[in-house]
Amino acid sequence: MTWDQILVTISSFFLIALIIKFFWMKPKNSQPNIAVTDGIQKQLIIVKGGYTPDTISVQKDIPVRLTFRREENASCSEMVVLPDFEKSEKLPEGKEINIDFTPSQTGEFEFTCQMGMYRGKLLVSA
Repeated sequence: MTWDQILVTISSFFLIALIIKFFWMKPKNSQPNIAVTDGIQKQLIIVKGGYTPDTISVQKDIPVRLTFRREENASCSEMVVLPDFEKSEKLPEGKEINIDFTPSQTGEFEFTCQMGMYRGKLLVSA
């Protein structure tokens, strides 16, 4: 192997490690249980390079309103999907979009972009 092939190989491994760290190993932006206002659990989620906060704790059988505000123009962030609650919404840039539902089961539920690269968790407790 020549020196330029070695350099390309090492650079490739370094870039792969950065991609893995960015998409799958970034620190979690955890949020404690959100407050109930007017009988609804409300949380604003900023969409910019991911979801902030990306972990949200709520209580079972109390209505939830997740408000998504997209602050970027990346194609991955154009939609949010909550498959366990059969909800999905397009997220226009700069606008707040509400998703309302009532969790009827406890557990950990995922929400993602349409490509699955942006990920968040909804933790439902009794």
